Amino acid sequence: MNNWQVNPVQTDFHQCTGCGGDMAFAPEFQVMQCSYCSSKRNIELQPTVIREYDLDSADETANLSWGTETRVFHCNNCGADTVIDSFAKSHSCAFCGSTHVIRQETQATGIAPESLVPFKVTKIAALDTFNKWIGSRFFAPRALKNSYQKDSIKGAYIPFWTYDADTDSNYSAQAGTYYYVTEPRTVRDKDGKTRTEYVQVRKTRWRTVTGRYNRHFNDHLINASRNIDERLLGKIEPFDLNQLVPYSPEFLAGFLAERYSINLRDGWERAKSRLSRILDTEITRHIAADEVSGLNVNTSWSNIKYKYFLLPIWLSSYTYKDKTYHFMVNGQSGRVYGEAPTSFWKIAGMVAALAAVIGLVVYFFTT
Repeated sequence: MNNWQVNPVQTDFHQCTGCGGDMAFAPEFQVMQCSYCSSKRNIELQPTVIREYDLDSADETANLSWGTETRVFHCNNCGADTVIDSFAKSHSCAFCGSTHVIRQETQATGIAPESLVPFKVTKIAALDTFNKWIGSRFFAPRALKNSYQKDSIKGAYIPFWTYDADTDSNYSAQAGTYYYVTEPRTVRDKDGKTRTEYVQVRKTRWRTVTGRYNRHFNDHLINASRNIDERLLGKIEPFDLNQLVPYSPEFLAGFLAERYSINLRDGWERAKSRLSRILDTEITRHIAADEVSGLNVNTSWSNIKYKYFLLPIWLSSYTYKDKTYHFMVNGQSGRVYGEAPTSFWKIAGMVAALAAVIGLVVYFFTT
C-alpha cells in the first residue's frame, strides 16, 4: 500500500516555454531539459564567490530561502527529511526504500544551501552501473536480481558542512628520550655451563615539556546526514569541491535534496572533536622526543567559519527478507559501492562443489 499523502501544488517554475511540459535538470548537458519535447534552457547563475560565514553570527546571517516553493517529506521508517519542489511526486524513501512517507504541510526550514556540486552522472548510467554490479554478485539471490525495479534508484543531493578555524594550543607532556646502558646477563650454554654476557638495554629518560602550537584548518568536511553511513560514504569519495557552483533551485528539478539532520552547531562539535584529535597527533610529532606520554592540550578556537552545500549521490535502498541494503553511485565521478545479501543455497552449493573437487584430488593422489 502506498502511504504517501500528497496534494501537489501546481507551479510553472520549471515549465517549458515551448510545449508547457515539466523541465528537469539534465546532468549530461548541465542544462534544464523538457521531458516531452527535449528543448533545453540554460541555468543562469549570477557570478558570485561562494562565501564562508561566521559561526557565531549564523543565527542572524544564515540564508533560509531555497529560492522556490518547497515542501518537506518525512519518512516514518528511517526519519529522513527530504526537500522536494512543491509539485514533485515520489513514492518511496531514497534512504531506506520505505513507502512509509508523509508530506509535511510546511515549507522547508533551516539554513538553505549556499552551493552544490551538480549531478554529472545520469540516471541511465547509474542504473546501468547498478545492473552490472548486481549481476556480478555471484552469491546474491536470483530472486533479488529478477525483482529489482529501476525506479528504486534515486538521485539525491546530500547535505554537508565545512568548517574553518584558527587554533592556539598550549600543551604539556612527558617527553621520553631513549638511552642505552650495558648490563650483565647470565646465560646457560647447551652443555649446562653458565657464563656472563653483556647486552645493551634501552632505557627512557623522562622530562616535562610545555609549549604552544598554532594551526589553521580549512574546509574540514562534515556529513550533515544521519541517513548516510560514514563507512559507505567513504567508499564513493572523494568529491571535487573545486566544482562547487552557486546554489540554484533549478539543479534540484527532477532530484531530491535531503535536509540536514545534523545541524550547524552539532556539526561543529563533530568537526572540533576530529580536529582536536588531529592536533593531538601533530603536537605529539612536534615534540622532540622518542616517546610522548600524558599529553594535555588546551586549545582556543577562533575565526570559526562554515559553508553549507549539497553533493550528488545516486541511491538505491532495497529490502530483502526484512533487511535493508544500500547501493550508491557518486553523482559526480561515477564511483560505486554497494551491499548485497547472499544466498545460503548458492554458498552451500559452492562449498559442496569445492568439497567434491578436494575429495577427487585426494582420491587420485592416494590410490
